[in-house]
Amino acid sequence: MEATVSPVTDRGKTISQRGAAVGYAGPRAGPARPLRPTGRAGRGAGRPGERQENLQVSLSDSYARSMPDKDQERLATDLGATVSLLMRRLRAASPQGELSPTQRAVLARIDADGPSTIAALARAELVRPQSMRVTVGALEERGILARSPHPTDGRQVVFSLTEEGRRVLGDVRAAKHDWLAVAVAERLTGEERRTLAAATALIRRLTEE
Repeated sequence: MEATVSPVTDRGKTISQRGAAVGYAGPRAGPARPLRPTGRAGRGAGRPGERQENLQVSLSDSYARSMPDKDQERLATDLGATVSLLMRRLRAASPQGELSPTQRAVLARIDADGPSTIAALARAELVRPQSMRVTVGALEERGILARSPHPTDGRQVVFSLTEEGRRVLGDVRAAKHDWLAVAVAERLTGEERRTLAAATALIRRLTEE
């Protein structure tokens, strides 16, 4: 006998009950698919490899923006060369045979910082202690520097300027200052001197830590 389903009685059955009546086995079983994240968090997330690649690209862009362009590199090159040329010209203006560049640097540092050991001078001038010992020894022989006991460490000595050392350093500085003052007064116009004054302030800012 063929089974019949009444529309009235079938209306209240669930889908599974109706499916069983007509031979429907239901949805095919299988592994659940992972839900893909949606929204803002989902768009920002991703596979670890993608996140690392995005981070590298971001860092590369930031580094590229911080790098100087060609005009800035050219300015840095010209400025460094000009400062070096000025320093050579100032050294040439010093009394001939008075002091070597290293000796002048040592005297200027001791004059500014006070008595110092050979080790401290070597660290400040970025040279080996052996080389600094030779420099200080030559200045001591000329009576420009004098040694005295270290105030807190009896195993060490410190070096300070003598009266002769102050005289020599003063002569060197006066010669440099006189040459530069004359050059500024004679070779630059009033407007150029004002520009140089502004540039001097900028250069001083570059040397600040």
